[in-house]
Amino acid sequence: MKKIISSVIIVLSFGLLSSCYTLRNEAIPTDLKTLNIQFFENNAPLVVNNLSQIFTEALKERVRTQSRLSLVRGEADATLSGSIIGYTIAPVSIEATSNNTAPIADANRLSITVKVKFVYDKDKKINFEESMTRFANYRGDINSQEQKLIQEITKQLTEDIYNKAFSNW
Repeated sequence: MKKIISSVIIVLSFGLLSSCYTLRNEAIPTDLKTLNIQFFENNAPLVVNNLSQIFTEALKERVRTQSRLSLVRGEADATLSGSIIGYTIAPVSIEATSNNTAPIADANRLSITVKVKFVYDKDKKINFEESMTRFANYRGDINSQEQKLIQEITKQLTEDIYNKAFSNW
């Protein structure tokens, strides 16, 4: 009896996993085969030299590894475009100091905002244009952590964009 129950659980698990995978890809129309991901320029007031390159390549990699779409330059079935419009560092908690000196930031938040536009002419109801923001909190000096934080936030943003464009969430 235990063997039968174990077998049923295994079969159901595989069924659920395969259905999740299928549901995710069903959101991509069957006639959508090519995608042009344009370069996301950094138009934020505070500019990090390699942010545009890091973000654009991360978005391409996410689509490459999680979909059946072919990435192309120029004419494509759909286009993802946009720009980086915000890069800010702000304190999230303050630490009191002694000797009547000004308080200092105990923790800070790095936020990145991107404006994204997805265009698929054959099904305009899945098109969108919106701004998305993600952040990461950190302690200490930004210089030693900045690239790691950028990678972390970029991963979150590319997941948000992918889900919005291809999973109808």
